[in-house]
This record gives sequence, C-alpha cells and structure tokens, in this order.
Amino acid sequence: MPRDIPVGNGNLLVNFDNNYQIRDIYYPYVGMENHSVGFPFRFGVWADGEFSWMGDSWEKSLKYLPETLVTDVHVVNRQIGIELACNDAVDIGRNVFIRRINVINLFDKKRDVRLFFHHDFRIMENALGDTASYDPATNSIVHYKGKRYFLISVHRKGGKGIDQFATGYKQFGDFEGTWKDAENGVLGGNPIAQGSVDSTVGANIELEASGKDLLYYVIIVGKHYNDVRATHKDLLKRGPNYFISRTENYWRMWVNKTDFNFVGLPGPVVELFKKSLLILRTQIDNHGAIIAANDTDILHFGRDTYSYMWPRDGALVAYALGLSNNPDIAERFFTFCSDVVMNIGFLFHKYNPDGSIGSSWHPWLSDGKKVLPIQEDETGLVLWALWKHFERFRNIDFIRSLYTPLITSAADFMVNYRHTPTGLPDQSYDLWEERRGIHAFTTSTVYAGLLAASRFAELFMDTDANKRYTIAANEIKSAMSKYLYSKELNRFVRMIVPKDGGFDMDTTIDASLYGIFKFGMYETDDPRVVNTIKTIEDTLLVKTNIGGVARYENDYYHRVSEDIKNVPGNPWFICTLWLAQYYIAHARTLKGLKLAIPTIEWVVKHAMPSGILAEQLDPYTVKPLSVSPLTWSHGEFVSTVMEFIEKTKSLTVSTILESYHADRIKT
Repeated sequence: MPRDIPVGNGNLLVNFDNNYQIRDIYYPYVGMENHSVGFPFRFGVWADGEFSWMGDSWEKSLKYLPETLVTDVHVVNRQIGIELACNDAVDIGRNVFIRRINVINLFDKKRDVRLFFHHDFRIMENALGDTASYDPATNSIVHYKGKRYFLISVHRKGGKGIDQFATGYKQFGDFEGTWKDAENGVLGGNPIAQGSVDSTVGANIELEASGKDLLYYVIIVGKHYNDVRATHKDLLKRGPNYFISRTENYWRMWVNKTDFNFVGLPGPVVELFKKSLLILRTQIDNHGAIIAANDTDILHFGRDTYSYMWPRDGALVAYALGLSNNPDIAERFFTFCSDVVMNIGFLFHKYNPDGSIGSSWHPWLSDGKKVLPIQEDETGLVLWALWKHFERFRNIDFIRSLYTPLITSAADFMVNYRHTPTGLPDQSYDLWEERRGIHAFTTSTVYAGLLAASRFAELFMDTDANKRYTIAANEIKSAMSKYLYSKELNRFVRMIVPKDGGFDMDTTIDASLYGIFKFGMYETDDPRVVNTIKTIEDTLLVKTNIGGVARYENDYYHRVSEDIKNVPGNPWFICTLWLAQYYIAHARTLKGLKLAIPTIEWVVKHAMPSGILAEQLDPYTVKPLSVSPLTWSHGEFVSTVMEFIEKTKSLTVSTILESYHADRIKT
C-alpha cells in the first residue's frame, strides 16, 4: 500500500496510507527508528450506535493545501452521515504532529458522535518492553520506552480533551488490541499496560442537525517525559491552531523563496514542481542524509526497506536542490558524505541516517577473489554534484573544508581503481544493484567525478593533483569509446565483463545509458549518443495506454507482464524523465525545447492526486508499484523542470542576440 501525504520537519516524519491511517512515525532521524514499523494507527467514528474505521466504506480525498506541507483531507461516510475535513502537519519548530478535524453532520438531526484514535506503537522498532499509560496531569496517553516518549492528547474549545481512553495488550494470546474495545463506542479505561501494548483515545461530540464541530488530535514526541510535558504546556497556551498556521506559512514561504520564470511550462507542471520540493524535504534528515524512501510496505518483499542514504540518489537529489536554490540542504548532504567516506576514498553501497553503514547484498568475495562491495558511480556522482554546486554558489570556504577529506580522497581512489589494461574503472555493481562489471553509466560518472576533482585541484593550485585527475579522466573517456561502444550496433552498450583475456559484452538496452551525455562525457549531438538515445526510445517506451519508459529490456523487478515486446518493464518516473532531460539538453531552439513538455506532462498525469511520485507504475492499471514516494523520482522531476527553465533562458538570450546581430548586418 503506497504511502501518501507525508508530513515532517527533518526530525519527525509521519506517513499515511491511502486509507488515511498513520503507518510510519520516524524519530529522531528521518528514515531511522520507525516507531510503528508500518502497522496502522486506526482512526474511526461511532455515530448513533454505528461504527466505522477508515477504509473502503469512506470516500477519501488525500491532498495537500496549496504550496505547503499541511494536508487537505476530506473523508465521507454516507452510511453513518459523517464528513471529516482534516489538516495534518508536523510543526516546523517542535516535534509535534497535529491534526485539525472539522466534524460535519450530513443528517438533518441531532447526533451523538465519538471519534476514536488508535495507537499501535512499536517503539524503537519492536514491541518489547513498551509502556502505555494514562497521565491524569495532562489528560493524555503517554507511550514510552527508554528515551522515546509519545504524548497523545485531544484539544477542543472550553478546554475539553480526551473523554475516553484504554490501554491494553496486543497480538499475543487472545489480545487483539484496544481498537476492538472502541467498536461499541465505549472504551474500558484501563490506565496502564506494559509489554506489547497499544492504546485508544476517544472524543465525544454532540452535533446539531447539519451542524459541525472542531477538535485537534496531537502526538508530541520527545526523549524525556519533561520534554513532551513542556511542549504540551506550550501547546495549551498557544493553541494547536497556532502551530498549524505557522507551519503552513513557513512552507509556503520556503517553496516560493525564489521567483523562478516558469514561462513555457503548463500550470500543473509548476504545481507538481513545488509539491516535489516540499515532498523532497520530508524525506531528508536534518543531519544531511537524503533518504531514498520511507515506505515500510516493501518489508514484505525482502525484509528490508529503502530507508537508507544511497550516495547516488543523494547526489542526484543534491544536484536538484542546488538547481532550485536550496544550497544549505545540499551542503549538509555533502558534509555527510565527507564524514562517512572510507579513508581510501570510496563510498559504501548505502548508509543509515546516523552515518553508520547500511545493510548490503554486495559481497567482499566473488569467484574466490577479494572484491570491493561498491557501486563506484556513487563515489563519482558525489564529486560531480559537488562541482555543479560550487559553480552555482561559489562557496569557497565550504569547498575548502571538503577538499582533503572528500574530494582528493575520492578522486585518488578513482584514479587507482582501474581495470588493466583498458584503463576503464574496475568492476563494481551497477546503479540497479544487480550485476557486477564495467558499466557505461558508472564509467560516465567516474569520468565526471575526476573532471570535477581536477577543477577543484586547479582552484586550490594543486597542480600535481589537477594533472593526475585530468589525465585519468581523458584515459577513461578514450577507453569508453574503444570498449563500450559497438560499431556493429552503432551505439553504446550497457556493460562489459572481463573474461579469459577478453570481454563478455552486455548489449541490453538500458535507460541508464543517458549518462553518456548527462555527465559531460559526450555531446548530445554526437551521432553515437543520438543513436543510443534513439534505441532507448524505440525499445524501452512502454507500448500500453499508460506509456512511460522502462529501466531496461526484460526487467524482472515487480514485473506484471510477460509481453516483453510491448512491456519491456514497468514504467519508471526517473527513466522517463531522463528522456526529457535529453530533449532539453539537445534542444537548439525554443521550438525544439518544447519537445520535452509532453514527457514532463506524462509525469504530472501519473502522479498520485496528492502529487506523490512512486518508483514505478503498473503498465496497465497505473497503480503505484514498489515504494512511494521515491525521493529520486521527485529529485529528477525538480532537475528536469529547472533544466527546462535554464535552457529556455539561454535559448531566449541566444535568439535575441542572433536577431540583434542580424538587424545590425541589415543596417
């Protein structure tokens, strides 16, 4: 079940499913310590003896308020005659989740209505030794374990709060959980439980005929009881609406702080661009880790999640953040990379948000030989993105702090980690994390990383390093043309694998071949590039009513079709956007630039109503597959729009200059 309408502040992240149930609560890192581990926090309504949990019996619209990280949710149950208009937010300054609920009576009679909020915490990602307790001092329920506290309260006019509560046991013996207790409209009032526990709180409301009422539901998060109680006191003083309002205003100012010229782009594209920036921010930890995704439903496939910092995804998102004038967030990412890079210069497969090394399926031993368990593109891309960042912001003091620990360390590694005798980067795993070899994409990124390092070395008058990195980059480019280009196929190939003094060539069409132009190795009008992109278009476009671009021929990941000729794989947002980026980079006129717009609009059309972009889509039903939101998808959308804006500007200037010179010649 995809995650939708995430809200967060970089310390606390709250995710919902498409039934408007809270499913993930991350704290104190985005992507680390999921205190619900994907188990639902149920939300239900009892009205005049009838009860309904959020689910299929409710009509639901899950969106955001315009240009902000406050939700705009409308749910209706016509059978019980209740509509709820809700706004959810995580405060920008406090680790507080707040839901504002307008309860609307759809019947023309007075009603007895009760709202129930259920909490299935697994604090620190397990249900061992948790405590749920009613706190009479604050009229709240407190869940805690160690240095993790969650204070739950309800707020209404006149100081009314929680009317009912229950704590109890769950999922062992005959205990299902306190949520079952709510279904008759009355909670038992048990004040404390320890072990595998849950809780439910209720608020009783009398609604006039066709009337409505307002209340707030709050979860305060902290590391000590005194912390959450102090925040609760402040919330009582200011009122919960203050925190929602300031959060709404902050994000609206944040996403509009730069006045971009969106001329030539349709309104829905601009709208999704702003949503993507906001959604990106929810997936980025304040300590610098750009997390790939925080959808725990993927646990059912491999008992692991996407809640890691992949340096590749992070570098490409940091590039998008730079393009969109968010340098501070990008710089925290680069600092994170500098802190975790190995002393010999490479970055590991992935990292936890606290900087520790993440889980991996890449071995240190292959065919009886010691190997490095890396994807070398992740090292090259960080340097490439860092140079792009410096070109834009010229923050020399920041770069100076990274020069030795990150830039020269990584560049020296890439110079030395080479295949003999070709001079190409040595074998590593590909960006899809599936195969080991010498990849065209990886080679392009290593080339780009070394060129970036050479420019930094020149900046600091490090002559020897500049020369060393430049020579290595040129050698790699020459070897790329020699070994990864097929004259017979008239295009670049995905991969070669050294074998018995020669190579096995993998000629599978792969969307990642866009890297041959993206990172500056070849020009977009180079015939070899043109032919390669044309082959991607012809082979990887999904030939159903959905469309989009697959990763590569015969992609198995979450496959739903065996019709490989028409459906080479599921359409991925990032792969589709790479094609748009080629059209933008290749455009020589404003008319030519417009060729990218239909591809960009395809992304808008297939986003979820809230603007969420998944990793991939079902090629027949357009249902989101794998995880959502995928941070990389939103990052590529932001990059694509920004590249369109910048190309529009450069082509407009060129057109004006050409017209000016033509007029001068005439006169």
